[in-house]
Amino acid sequence: MLFFLLAGHALMDFALQTDAIAACKCRRANHPLQRSVPWFYWLGAHAMMHGLAVGVIVRWFGHDWTVATGLAIAETVVHAFIDMAKCEKLFNIHVDQALHALCKLLWWGLLATSVIPL
Repeated sequence: MLFFLLAGHALMDFALQTDAIAACKCRRANHPLQRSVPWFYWLGAHAMMHGLAVGVIVRWFGHDWTVATGLAIAETVVHAFIDMAKCEKLFNIHVDQALHALCKLLWWGLLATSVIPL
């Protein structure tokens, strides 16, 4: 499952994150699309894509909808805060990606050790 959580992250953060999302999700960006769509819509949509990936993978591995939804929401919130901090230049992309990977490790660890039961 850990591989799929990390692969889902790679899919959402690289293959499916458009240049517009990457630029417009940052509060201080100066992108023409931000005139019609505020930064927090872009960031929220991006974070929800990550939450969706986590929820689908957790459900695919046999956990119930409550567990999948809970981790999907947790991923959405945490991903948004990490990306917001990166956008504010509190850390670089390497720290950003390490924090995202640590989150996937945490979700997997909570499930693998039955802290969150099947």
